Amino acid sequence: MTDQPKPAAPPAPPMASQPMSADLWLTLGFLSMLWGGSFFFIAIAVREWPPFTIVFARVVIAALVLLAVLAVLRPAFRLERRLVLSVLGMALFNNVVPFSLIVWAQGHIPSGLASILNATTPLFTVALLHLAGAERATPMKAIGVLVGMGGVALMLARDWGEFGAVEIIPQLAMLAATTSYAISGWWGRRLQKDAVPPLVAATGQMIGSTLMLAPFVLLIDQPWLLPVPGTPAIMSIVALGIFSTALAYILFFRVLVRAGPTNLALVTFLIPVSAILLGTLFLGERLTLSQAFGMLTIGLGLGLIDGRLFGRRATT
Repeated sequence: MTDQPKPAAPPAPPMASQPMSADLWLTLGFLSMLWGGSFFFIAIAVREWPPFTIVFARVVIAALVLLAVLAVLRPAFRLERRLVLSVLGMALFNNVVPFSLIVWAQGHIPSGLASILNATTPLFTVALLHLAGAERATPMKAIGVLVGMGGVALMLARDWGEFGAVEIIPQLAMLAATTSYAISGWWGRRLQKDAVPPLVAATGQMIGSTLMLAPFVLLIDQPWLLPVPGTPAIMSIVALGIFSTALAYILFFRVLVRAGPTNLALVTFLIPVSAILLGTLFLGERLTLSQAFGMLTIGLGLGLIDGRLFGRRATT
């Protein structure tokens, strides 16, 4: 993709997840806000658009934005077979499968329940990396994951009464989506090992997702036969593509390369926190005692996984 001489390869970062610096924690927090907003945007869009069309529009918009940024910044990289396979794998496991399952599930279950199920991603990630021999799950890390999930459950306790009223298949679809995210964390270690520039990885992933989703949109949804969606749905898709996808995945790969997949999976704990804080600040929603308690519990879980509590460094 470039005629420039191949630059000297930077030192490969450690393959295991490492305790994160302050700037990476800030990046993770901002990423949680971008992805927390995606639940809101999807809830609006799914009222008028079918799932594959929503996901396809999302990745197409993101691909166009990222291609424009790539054309301006022109980072040096080589289009090799390994890079293509890596980004295609990420496109499948990190976009096509989970995006489609989540959008479909949100058409059948409350967003609070979807958020709780989405927050199981770190548990699946830690378990998968441990079973694959890629990253040992220390007792402290396992306890941190469980504590963090307990905090998410506390924050969304008001939705627990709806568990028995919703269908089981959408819940299983959400769990399948989080499992796919965990697989993408394991697969993304290829990009981490090769120190692929975050912008290149994000752009390649969106292009791959677009190519994979196109046949499903053409054969199943056929959006040209549907009524033209309203302005709220269109604006939601645009925001979903630009902010919750294009910008979010630049940050996603930055954290993945520098901190590893387990630390990256912590963002699913922070997404409900971001949603509640945004609702409190901008929509006049009241922060309940259980939600505040849940935030403190999530903070404890994050600290345990990061390994800095009581002066302890994370071991891997």
